[in-house]
Amino acid sequence: MPNWLKDAVFYEIYPQTFKDTNNDGIGDINGIIEKLDYVKSLGCNAIWINPCYDSPFKDAGYDVRDYKKVAPRYGTNEDLYRLFGEAHNRGIHVLLDLVPGHTSEEHAWFLESKKAERNEYSDRYVWTNAAFQGIGGHPYIGGEAERDGCYMLNFFKCQPALNYGFLNRTEDWQKAPDDPECIATREAMKDVMRFWLDHGCDGFRVDMADSLVKEDDENKSATGAIWKNIREMLDKDYPEAALVSEWSNPHQALKSGFHADFYLDHHGNGYNTLIRDNETPGGDHSFLKKDGDGDIFRFLDDYLPKYDGTKDYGYISFITCNHDTPRPRRTLSYHELKIAYAMFLTLPGVPFIYYGDEIGMRYLDIPTKEGGFARTGSRTPMQWDDSKNHGFSDCNPDTLYLPQDPAEDAPTVAAQEKDPDSLLNEVKALVTLRHKYPDLQADGSFEVLFAEKNSFPFIYRRGMLMVAINPSEKEASVSLIDNDHYEDLAKVSDEYHYDNSDIVHCIGKCDVTQTKITLGPQSFAVIKLD
Repeated sequence: MPNWLKDAVFYEIYPQTFKDTNNDGIGDINGIIEKLDYVKSLGCNAIWINPCYDSPFKDAGYDVRDYKKVAPRYGTNEDLYRLFGEAHNRGIHVLLDLVPGHTSEEHAWFLESKKAERNEYSDRYVWTNAAFQGIGGHPYIGGEAERDGCYMLNFFKCQPALNYGFLNRTEDWQKAPDDPECIATREAMKDVMRFWLDHGCDGFRVDMADSLVKEDDENKSATGAIWKNIREMLDKDYPEAALVSEWSNPHQALKSGFHADFYLDHHGNGYNTLIRDNETPGGDHSFLKKDGDGDIFRFLDDYLPKYDGTKDYGYISFITCNHDTPRPRRTLSYHELKIAYAMFLTLPGVPFIYYGDEIGMRYLDIPTKEGGFARTGSRTPMQWDDSKNHGFSDCNPDTLYLPQDPAEDAPTVAAQEKDPDSLLNEVKALVTLRHKYPDLQADGSFEVLFAEKNSFPFIYRRGMLMVAINPSEKEASVSLIDNDHYEDLAKVSDEYHYDNSDIVHCIGKCDVTQTKITLGPQSFAVIKLD
């Protein structure tokens, strides 16, 4: 486990909309470098940059044309190498996005693979044996190559699937995961990783990490074997490099060699019930929404087995949002966001803040761009200040990569930096708190002290700190003694002394005595146990 992950707080940067320095309306590597001091001011000591490789951008860069070349619209390889150095000078680690499952249809490997004559790339992708032989259960394309065969897609028409083999094979064109050609695909991806690690990258967030081997078993054992092999390479040659998976199944991901796994917004899972339950019939019952009347056990019943079963293997990563998910401001107010981020930043694991979430940028209902479709509204340019284009770019507004929030009260960094009560300053305070107390960091212990169905507050313990959350519109209190159902909570009262002077962080109104915790509406407290 890379030691630096223990105290890591990540900031996700969508490069095309973070900061533009050459006035073409698209963000660039130099823009990220320019804003590294801002990232550091947040307390974030690590960044994840979405794909910045050469691409036709039919899927916003997740269709890679050249894994070892920075897309010209972002700058050059030398710019990215300089970013690594500038970030390291500020104590910031950098993860790149690895897209191992597919490439662009314009990638040199695929151009060779399409040829009728056999070559070293013929089996780099998944092909059938004839142009009229399709692929049951998977999308595919036929009739667009000299080669007599159809090729599998992972997502869009522009994304042919790389060949890591099939575990359960039913056709003679399906290769086993240990076939030399499938191993060659794995080794080619390891070569890409070594290239960037040797130039200063600190690891990778891995796109769709669970989907490499096709027709895998329910435990993803064949795909997991690939990542175990890659982890062996990292442990041997790059022991401080980190791997974070887009898997959202820590039992599988962390035991396959990943250091952390995202807790993604999957409908009905624990994370979804906290702030994104707006698809539920009958209204939004998100636990952290003030009028959601949420049930914390909808979260705990999903989260606790995952945490308890994997805490010895790696970390679960909570996200404020990401480039594929509607921004939380879509349904939550600034104050609700404060409570939500307070919870995410005081739970175990490695948290990720999506650029702009720290100021409450809105999700915009706008047309699709570069394959974004419904995701596009979460990818708009960062709002730095009230100058032209909110400080993102000096270009003509008509040439911006995406439009910005047109509202008069569009949030900006500059305005919130001046407001002591802003969401931005609350995020800074929470991140500072996490860095100050090791018990709040990734591997600190976690224990639920008080949780009742459709009731508040929710109280948990992180080492020598007690965290209490009341997201509701009503005052909530809990007795710390005579609590037969919560022996651990009563034990805290018996073994430690605390009062209001031991509150190390508070949002809203908090009153703490030896026997009772009372939280005002929409309040949060961290209490030090002495």
